[in-house]
Amino acid sequence: MAKKVLHIIASPQGEASISKQLGNAIIDKIQAKYPNSVVKERDLAKEAFPHLDGLQIGSWFTPATNHTPEQATAIKISKEAIAEMQEADIYVIGAPFYNFAIPSTLKAYLDHIARPGITFRYTEDGTPEGFLKNKKAYIAIASSGFYSEGEFQSFDFVSPYLKFMLGFLGITDITTFRVEGQRIKGIQETALQKGIESVVID
Repeated sequence: MAKKVLHIIASPQGEASISKQLGNAIIDKIQAKYPNSVVKERDLAKEAFPHLDGLQIGSWFTPATNHTPEQATAIKISKEAIAEMQEADIYVIGAPFYNFAIPSTLKAYLDHIARPGITFRYTEDGTPEGFLKNKKAYIAIASSGFYSEGEFQSFDFVSPYLKFMLGFLGITDITTFRVEGQRIKGIQETALQKGIESVVID
């Protein structure tokens, strides 16, 4: 059964990006399992999302019939990104470590996705409910050190944040793959290959 796959690329390093190469390996295996799947790329380095400001937020909470021309333009990028997320069956999210967290471009993108009443809501008892349900997410993490376990695991703010944020939006079926130790001599030479070999599509 063919799938619609959305590849979200956060690294500005192009084809040299380790997280993108890992993401591409994930997509290759998705396509092997689901032939004729369609892949769409959202490259945040080529088309960065603006950080939220008064114009963006105002456009969200103003009825469309009352939008100023500036608000109508500001909300367009958010609407298009949400439509992509709603349409996709599978997400592959590249997540390089930037100072122990995700790149600000990826954070800005997620800020445009998290729209009350559209991708989530709060129920009467205050419990959040995400609307992006029945989706699968693969996270491709790349880091210079080791953060999946050991003494530096508590410094990993990439995996916990993304898992929480995706879950908040209703995406609970999440698998993480990593390329670790890119700056550690004796490990860096095989880090990417080991990460690629770890990819199994469930």
